Amino acid sequence: MSPPLLGILMLDTAFPRILGDVGNAATWPFPVRFGLVKGATPQAIVCEDIEPFVQAFIAEGQRLVDFGCKGIATTCGFLAPIRPRLAQALGVPIAASALEQAGQIGAMLGAERRLGLLTISQASLSPSHLAAAGVPADSAVMGMDGGSFARSILGNEETLDIEAARREMVEGAQALVQESPDVGAIILECTNMVPYASDIAKATGLPVYSIYTYLRWFHAGLTPQRFGAQTHA
Repeated sequence: MSPPLLGILMLDTAFPRILGDVGNAATWPFPVRFGLVKGATPQAIVCEDIEPFVQAFIAEGQRLVDFGCKGIATTCGFLAPIRPRLAQALGVPIAASALEQAGQIGAMLGAERRLGLLTISQASLSPSHLAAAGVPADSAVMGMDGGSFARSILGNEETLDIEAARREMVEGAQALVQESPDVGAIILECTNMVPYASDIAKATGLPVYSIYTYLRWFHAGLTPQRFGAQTHA
């Protein structure tokens, strides 16, 4: 097996990394290498100040680059603001947040349609986060604040009620499109929401984008497909 070209910077977490989660190696159809940023808990990164952890992200990212990774990703949508510093320090492409897909996805929608965002914390998702990721300011946002999923992830609990989380995701997405019927596509800000993407798509009838769709695309550029011999006219 070829060495991993994609390095993934992990938050310091205790909650289960189920299949589909960004932090489960089996989620990915290609090899990845994880790097743990100690002390960077979900609560600290989502709800508090990320500045004290920037150098730790850079240091762990450098370790992954030294290992041979040609691109680096993170595991929290709230890290978009530090992408420029990671890119400058590490010298490789950086995918810091699923929200960074917004420009491309928005351009695919008609003029009368807009993006919808499902986030783990609407209270913490600021205009500066959206601007850093290139998300249009008029995007519709729905938070999972206060639910069992948010409590498990932000509280860094060792258990996760998967069916309750699935139900909350569907209900949140349905509420999003009910409040904003002009939403044409949904982006899952939280990298731990990926296991429920298909349920959200089925419930809303809309395309759903996530860290999974982003990193599949990102990785494809790091290792372009090689095709068989071709003849030229």
